[in-house]
Amino acid sequence: MTGLNDVLLRYIEEFGIFFEQYSLSRTGGRILGWLLVCDPSHQTMDELAETLQVSKSSVSTTSRMLIQSGLVSKVSFPGKRKDYYRISDDAWVRAWSARNNLNIAMRRLAEQGLALLPEDDPERRARLQTMHDLYKFLEAELPKLIERWLEEQAQSA
Repeated sequence: MTGLNDVLLRYIEEFGIFFEQYSLSRTGGRILGWLLVCDPSHQTMDELAETLQVSKSSVSTTSRMLIQSGLVSKVSFPGKRKDYYRISDDAWVRAWSARNNLNIAMRRLAEQGLALLPEDDPERRARLQTMHDLYKFLEAELPKLIERWLEEQAQSA
């Protein structure tokens, strides 16, 4: 990562390691970390590859996945022949909205498990019931939190 100070280098690497722990590639996390702190806020594939010291094919593959997830946007500018990548304006709202899909899936898994267990066996059902109740709660509340956050953002703008 040429031209960057050691503190930024460590930050970008920590970002990569963090996201790697949550099923994103380390390169994907590093791209996100860099796009959060880079100047200008948009970077070409060549700039990403050079800064992060990864191959262009790795940047290409990973950026496609980040674009599909809504975290990164591809942008272009009049008179420029290259595409640029930047953090999407609504990246973190999209990430939390996608998180609700996990809540829904977890609630459904708990429901499936509960349907398999006898009603008259509360001890066995208790663990799944707790899981079910938590994810049902999160499924209902997360969209409200996102909406409240968006309202607060709009008021402060």
